[in-house]
Amino acid sequence: MKNLFSDIPATLSDELIETISSHGNVRVERIISHGHASEEGFWYDQDEDEFVLLLQGEAKLEFEDGATHLKPGDYLTIKAHRKHRVKWTTPEQPSIWLAIHL
Repeated sequence: MKNLFSDIPATLSDELIETISSHGNVRVERIISHGHASEEGFWYDQDEDEFVLLLQGEAKLEFEDGATHLKPGDYLTIKAHRKHRVKWTTPEQPSIWLAIHL
């Protein structure tokens, strides 16, 4: 048994992305951000849908057509090839995400 809130590094130079389960075309990731944001001009453009749930912290996701501010418990599905980026995550505490790629 594991816990999503355990083994969180005290400092991170880059966002931490860990695959915690996968089966067939489904991949589940734990993502830890601590004041991280996507590089200026960088956009994710993924081949699969991604369900994202923010468990701790806060984050701002930017899309080509707007942005959204996420707080703990907020979730959304990002459709395949919908370009997006992480605009901001809380610097005071880690932001912990659960991402499911379908």
